[in-house]
Amino acid sequence: MKTDILLIGSGIMSSTLGVMIRELNPALSVQLFEVTEKPAQEASNGWNNAGTGHAGICELSYTPNQEEDGTVDVSKAISVFEDFEHSLQFWAHAARRGIIKDTRECLNPLPHISLVHTKEQVPYLKARYEGLKKHHFFEPMRFSTDRDEIADWAPLLMEGRDEEQPVAATHMDGGTDVNFGEISRCFCQWIDEQENCSTQFGQRVVDLNKEIVGKGWIVTVRNEETGQKQKIHADFVFVGAGGGSLPLLQKSGIPEVSGYGGFPIGGQWMITRNPEVVAKHTAKVYGQALGAAPTMAVPHLDTRMIDGKQSLLFGPFAAWTGKFLHNGGSHFDLPLSVRPGNILSLMRVGMHNLDLVKYLVEQGLQSKESRMRELRNFYPEAIAEDWEVIDAGIRVQAIKQEPGEEPGIVHYGTEVITSADRTISALLGASPGASVSTQVMLECIERCLPQLLESDEAKERMSDMIPNWNNDLKVDTARNRYLEIHEKAMADLNLI
Repeated sequence: MKTDILLIGSGIMSSTLGVMIRELNPALSVQLFEVTEKPAQEASNGWNNAGTGHAGICELSYTPNQEEDGTVDVSKAISVFEDFEHSLQFWAHAARRGIIKDTRECLNPLPHISLVHTKEQVPYLKARYEGLKKHHFFEPMRFSTDRDEIADWAPLLMEGRDEEQPVAATHMDGGTDVNFGEISRCFCQWIDEQENCSTQFGQRVVDLNKEIVGKGWIVTVRNEETGQKQKIHADFVFVGAGGGSLPLLQKSGIPEVSGYGGFPIGGQWMITRNPEVVAKHTAKVYGQALGAAPTMAVPHLDTRMIDGKQSLLFGPFAAWTGKFLHNGGSHFDLPLSVRPGNILSLMRVGMHNLDLVKYLVEQGLQSKESRMRELRNFYPEAIAEDWEVIDAGIRVQAIKQEPGEEPGIVHYGTEVITSADRTISALLGASPGASVSTQVMLECIERCLPQLLESDEAKERMSDMIPNWNNDLKVDTARNRYLEIHEKAMADLNLI
């Protein structure tokens, strides 16, 4: 079998790339292979992520602590906001095209709130607000230390809170709750309906080999039910298999992956479906990470809409694991990923990340009451009987050695590794991950398949998908253009 494009994994990254490529050039053949029986069962699954729609509005991890002059550097939050705007624009295009048929199954409007509750954090949050408020992305943001006003925004935050405890919050409408799994399902279904394209489930990619003559790859795929194998010749391969990406990339043998290791971090949520509690909270509320907590373990109290049902989620609580995948992963995934090129980095993880390792072990051993104490920092009157613990997804963070850096440092963020001949590319890492999937896949096309954007017609097609794909919306002079296209996207997605 021969195909132009082969995608491994059915999550938000692979499915986004598949739709984008076909929209740019409908003549290209695209084949997607997924080991599970349904699309988006790993990190993109609704219960395996917070669905925040990371736009830098409420996530304090994107803005470091105050500088000596009292200011807060907000440049990262502004950059993340623009990247998420690309995703909003692309999803709005998908809605207009009928690729996303029911927008409320995929996205719902929800205020984004940041909450702090110590004497040291209050001036920090105010300085962050003052930095963000100056930018046109964040003009609607509000800051308050008034307990009644914060209670109006999110009643559970203030009910039963110590009157002497310092508290401050920022609030901004226009945030979202995103079901990335549902968006991925819509994208996979659309790809499967296109001519010379297919999405095949229950199919495990077991090997990748370079073509002996010419460019491209021979990809071996095994049917999980029958054991039958098939070989597909692909001009370009994208590995978007979540935690499974690193082992697959290692099979390819490309030198670019040498030195990379994977550090898996498990997670759990606390969740309540008590209708009285759920009805009192309609927001996503983020606090600050505690101590050595990784960026994806910043505590937050979130309204979630999944499968048409509303619930309330708190967490995540991180945990040590050796598995790279939530479904079908093995505790041998980590040791089996060891290679001569990454063994030094992996061996030194503990040495350079002692606080993180200690944090993960302690988190995994936490009792429910210990977790309830953390929840009560957000919701002081939380009752243990209302809450249950459920497993969340697994994030595999990249371990690599940067120039001038000791081996074994855990790197957070999303990273794309590409071969020198640009015939294979893979995604490693996590946060902000799904929220910036459109920007990451746009960059993948620009780097690996630049011919798709060469013609004026192709540029026009991309502008239909992402109106601001080649414009900087961050600059002051782009304010009116941003407001124009943002309002249209929000309307097309039924978010206003």
